[in-house]
Amino acid sequence: MSKKTTRDGLADVLASSLNKQFKGYKVAYFLDGSEETPTDLTEWISTGSAMLDLAISNRKNGGIPVGRISEITGLEASGKSLLAGHVLANTQKKGGLAVFIDTENACNEDFLRAIGVDVKDMLYIQLDTIEDIFQVIENIITKVRESDKDRLVSIVVDSVAGATTKVEQEADYEKDGWATSKAIIISKAMRKITQMIGRNKVTLVFTNQLRVKLGAMFGDPYTTSGGKALGFHASCRLRLQAAGQIKAKVDGKDQVIGIKTKAKVIKNRMGPPLRLAEFDIYFDSGVDDFGGWLTALKNRKLISQGGSWYTYTDVNDKAYKFLSKDWNALLENNDELREEVYNKICDATIMEYKTDNLGIDDIELSSEPVPEG
Repeated sequence: MSKKTTRDGLADVLASSLNKQFKGYKVAYFLDGSEETPTDLTEWISTGSAMLDLAISNRKNGGIPVGRISEITGLEASGKSLLAGHVLANTQKKGGLAVFIDTENACNEDFLRAIGVDVKDMLYIQLDTIEDIFQVIENIITKVRESDKDRLVSIVVDSVAGATTKVEQEADYEKDGWATSKAIIISKAMRKITQMIGRNKVTLVFTNQLRVKLGAMFGDPYTTSGGKALGFHASCRLRLQAAGQIKAKVDGKDQVIGIKTKAKVIKNRMGPPLRLAEFDIYFDSGVDDFGGWLTALKNRKLISQGGSWYTYTDVNDKAYKFLSKDWNALLENNDELREEVYNKICDATIMEYKTDNLGIDDIELSSEPVPEG
């Protein structure tokens, strides 16, 4: 059957009628590339880890999507705030406005500088309640778009779990039962803010704490603060997990200088979900991007290893033999090799969407519990 190339005339009439009905903004579009729509993904902001960017966006040079809501979850000290900081730093590198809304009173100015944030130009806002957070977000978007329709804007809320509500703030400590009010307010706010984020092409990133479900014996043992609405409205949900410590000799003694991190994309509307990215986080410099590349090469069997030595063979059959400690310098000093390695990882990772009809016998089912997304 030949592929249809002309647009349905009735659909054209309906689109025109609907757009006249809703004066002030357009509601009906066609997703054939002939016009820009609020759901188009045209820009991405790096998380600081190219492998995590790839896992989220399923494309080269991807990352956190502009015009969508993202949530970074994890247990304490898993790197949530750090990853959000990298998003702000990379927003500024693109000439954008970085906004940091702090509910935990835990912003570290020195560390933000270390990972590349220009704190002089970053807008830092300290708020207590969920109501104030969403009101400020709405005001920021409105004010920025009045002065500049195309300026890249990234807003980080750190964190949902640290925010209270006005009714809870005014209540006595011995009284309980205000947890549902937070979920109700977030649910209402999500319904208001989601379309606004898309139409104005603003990046909104929330960090959130994982909580252990009481009495859970099967399935995912974790949940997040603030109810279910944020998870439903987020286009991307990441779950970070500290997978070990990185130690080094400092003044002759072993000291922990970083952590190994696993990031799982538990919900994804830009590409396949449930993908995993591994990278190291150093306390003095943030995400070690190139180290994640080496892990990806090993996991995909694109590099050979003998003892502590690695050997990478390029497209011209030139072999590079190195120790892991020399990997970063090797890529930093060789632009062609860096590009080749990145493209090779992308080719092995990016999933191409197929239209073939698959039967049940063609699909491999997994018994592993799926995280809530």
